Amino acid sequence: MRAYATILAAAALGASLSTAALAQDAAPSKAEVDAVIEAAFPGIDAEWTARLTPDATMEQCNRFANLPPDDVFEEIRTRAAGTIVYPDDGVLMGSWENGETLAQSGYGMRFSDYPPRRETGGNCYACHQLTPQEVSYGTLGPSLLGYGKLRDFSEEAVKATYEKIYDPHVALPCSMMPRFGTNGVLTIDQIRDIVALLMDPASPVNQ
Repeated sequence: MRAYATILAAAALGASLSTAALAQDAAPSKAEVDAVIEAAFPGIDAEWTARLTPDATMEQCNRFANLPPDDVFEEIRTRAAGTIVYPDDGVLMGSWENGETLAQSGYGMRFSDYPPRRETGGNCYACHQLTPQEVSYGTLGPSLLGYGKLRDFSEEAVKATYEKIYDPHVALPCSMMPRFGTNGVLTIDQIRDIVALLMDPASPVNQ
């Protein structure tokens, strides 16, 4: 009898653990997510509130967990391409030295950065390895060592690099990379400088 009771207790425990595991795996509802976000940012002004509202691209990426079906994939790419603004003079590369400074800078877009006291940085090293001299970098994005050299420093690659920095969804819809140009994080000149960091043969990225 005692053995039977033990078996029943074990079965009940197993069922409760399975239920808990399923509850942990279940995705939270939109209302639950919205409530957590609202609680995390109390007393924010209108500018910050707007940043918490996803645009069409983010809404689609969220809905499909960053794996959109083919038709939505192409819709996002087309929308991203329509946002890209090119320099009036047609020159897509600036100063790699300035680009390296921007890549090292994480300043901007944070509560503590308002009102802005200097230019926003690209914070590229937070996700990428770029130069062999820099030993502190993130790995969310791929290594960019030798980026331009691997692409033969071609004009096509320069243009593609500019576009990807401006809005990475033009290359990979639902990319985790920020939309630096589309969202006004960086200016056109800053984007050109980061393109130079990646594509200039003299840049340490390509040494």
